[in-house]
Amino acid sequence: MTSACTITEAIADILEDLSEQNFEKFRHLLLDRRTNPRIKRGRVEGKNFLGVTEVMVSTFTEDGALTVTEELLRKIGLNAEANHLVEDTKNLSVGKVFSDDRTVFSDDSQHFLDKHRIQLTQRVTNIDPILDELLDQNVIQQESYEKIRSMPTSQGKMRELYSSALKAGRTCKDIFYQILKKNEPYLIKDLEKM
Repeated sequence: MTSACTITEAIADILEDLSEQNFEKFRHLLLDRRTNPRIKRGRVEGKNFLGVTEVMVSTFTEDGALTVTEELLRKIGLNAEANHLVEDTKNLSVGKVFSDDRTVFSDDSQHFLDKHRIQLTQRVTNIDPILDELLDQNVIQQESYEKIRSMPTSQGKMRELYSSALKAGRTCKDIFYQILKKNEPYLIKDLEKM
């Protein structure tokens, strides 16, 4: 096993080293978790260790994915691997969404969504599928979803999203960032250059 630079890389390394049978058990337990946020079968079905790691980090953040990974490894009796993961990550920093990705925080620890609030509010145009995914991942509740959807402009929808759901904290912002990357890839790439 190589030495990881981020928590995400450490999780991917551990999952890569699991036998096929243990990886399947891990995936099954991940889908069977009863606490929110939960991961739907379609998001991890057929994915390899990198895909599962990516889904976990985008759903739980790095810290949360680390906790869930340790918990599930212990449930399938892989205590040595869980201990190894904890030991390997105790001095690693968080901040990267994926090992090959740009950080979602700027140098002064400001989240990407906060730094680019004005540009995102003005330039995100296809907000409805983004709202659908935010609802699906429990970032917003049905009542907020309906209120935001009923607004006449994309800018109004984005302002309401910022003033309600995104005040919940970093985890919600990280999930929203990943949804934006998927639905508005060119806009996000443009803003990352700023």
